[in-house]
Amino acid sequence: MKFLGKPGSQRAAFLPLCLLFLKILHPGHSHLYSSRYAGDKVIRLIPSTEEEAYALKKIYQQLKVDLWQPGSISQVSEGAVTDVHIPHNGSRALLAFLQETNIHYKILMEDLQKVLEKGSSLPSQRSRRSVPGYNYEVYHSLEEIQNWMHHLNKTHSGLIHMFSIGKSYEGRSLFVLKLGRRSRAYKRAVWIDCGIHAREWIGPAFCQWFVKEALLTYRSDPTMRKMLNHLYFYIMPVFNVDGYHFSWTNDRFWRKTRSRNSRFRCRGVDANRNWRVKWCDEGASMHPCDDTYCGPFPESEPEVKAVANFLRKHKKHIRAYLSFHAYAQMLLYPYSYKYATIPNFSCVESAAYKAVKALQSVYGIQYRYGPASSTLYVSSGSSMDWAYKNGIPYTFAFELRDTGHFGFLLPEMLIKPTCTETMLAVKNITMHLLRKCP
Repeated sequence: MKFLGKPGSQRAAFLPLCLLFLKILHPGHSHLYSSRYAGDKVIRLIPSTEEEAYALKKIYQQLKVDLWQPGSISQVSEGAVTDVHIPHNGSRALLAFLQETNIHYKILMEDLQKVLEKGSSLPSQRSRRSVPGYNYEVYHSLEEIQNWMHHLNKTHSGLIHMFSIGKSYEGRSLFVLKLGRRSRAYKRAVWIDCGIHAREWIGPAFCQWFVKEALLTYRSDPTMRKMLNHLYFYIMPVFNVDGYHFSWTNDRFWRKTRSRNSRFRCRGVDANRNWRVKWCDEGASMHPCDDTYCGPFPESEPEVKAVANFLRKHKKHIRAYLSFHAYAQMLLYPYSYKYATIPNFSCVESAAYKAVKALQSVYGIQYRYGPASSTLYVSSGSSMDWAYKNGIPYTFAFELRDTGHFGFLLPEMLIKPTCTETMLAVKNITMHLLRKCP
């Protein structure tokens, strides 16, 4: 995310919503995370000079902040939004540093624990395990999502087939729903995954919403009927199952997988830096304690390897790859790892433009779109780049709502509008795929 305009005296105006976040304490096992975020702050800054950016990088490393935007400390740069979560025991030092250096900032969340306790994206205390009457306007635990998948597999066998593509590091099944009318042996397909990063809960919520809308409107909506008659959709509601479960039980802001490292206590790998495409180059870290750790080798994570194997096996008929993340309100396409134009740029750019326009038509929400490297930041080893390099011509990554006011804590009341507008974008891309564009 970047702000347009010259740095200088007006820079405070450029700070409407940057988050500064701190990680603290070890998590507990209650839905309030044992009050581990009490006093944590979320702050937004935009360094207006290279000197300020350098100074922020140093203090971030010292305080071991949890960076929300951009993905890693190395990507903090002049004029770019910096959203950080800082623990209560480091916030005083940071604020003193910012005042001393005269770097402008805005506190977005004064006490993170209180934000959670208000229920902005906190798991509800009511039971959600009974699938009949499943509520798509709340966030669901991994167990609830998998129960829902089993239920649909039994009750909608004409359009849905559920299967597993492997096991996670902690031994959980990696379930996928195959959605579509079994009209003929060969059909082109679209892959959709959500929840590569554990804390981005709106992703899995959208994957469930997509399936619900497909089943509800198949008979009444000609566009949906055409999509399900002519294509299969492989939908993986939770890619990073171990990390997602951990974000519900222990650490709401956990990002990575949960694999162990033999030499370090830090756990997990960034599942969107672990793919064999410019692996562990710019925008990825070789240190196991970093949130953008690329892993010991490409496809080291069983979750990544399972999806990569499935895509390799079916790449002849999978024509589109869509991955859902948060937050930034962007629709991104390759490349992530370099500044270059993809060969089928005109087709992909046209699809992105129309998708963003369709999304905006619902509630007026504006998305930026373009190559990930120049629209967001450079990152290597991403699933989107890997899918494109492996012959899937339409590959996109959505960064869903919002632009930082709620960040990873998008309230449940915004699930419906977010998913409703995103449905239009996905349908638009899908219909584009069914035309003659290569």
